[in-house]
Amino acid sequence: VSEGAEKKTITITSETLTTDNKSNTAIFEGSVIAKTTDITLYSDRMIVSYSDAENSIKEIHAIGHVKVLSKERVIFSEEASYFNKEEKIIFTGNPKAIEGNNVITGTQIIYFLQDDRTLIEGSRVILQNKQGQE
Repeated sequence: VSEGAEKKTITITSETLTTDNKSNTAIFEGSVIAKTTDITLYSDRMIVSYSDAENSIKEIHAIGHVKVLSKERVIFSEEASYFNKEEKIIFTGNPKAIEGNNVITGTQIIYFLQDDRTLIEGSRVILQNKQGQE
């Protein structure tokens, strides 16, 4: 997606899909995978809220065995909520971020997509020293 592009394409696959046009929601269940050019999100269930007028996603709530791959980082949790307007994902339910040999856990992890920045609340960090380097 180019710098000036307003919307990013997201592709979601699952075993089943239930839509509710009155409430503007779509529920994906069973081996759910959501992909953009930058991120891949896996979960057992995903509820997508969308704006009919703007033809865009407002938020995504992923539930069960959540895993997000982004560049060199992997984040695991029981639940995650993506907010399109703020371009952030909030991970709850034993969230854990792994980057290289470093592991960060906390009560909540907030990943700001545009800045590629992570905020961890109640954090515990395990950093691996690289042996033999000067």
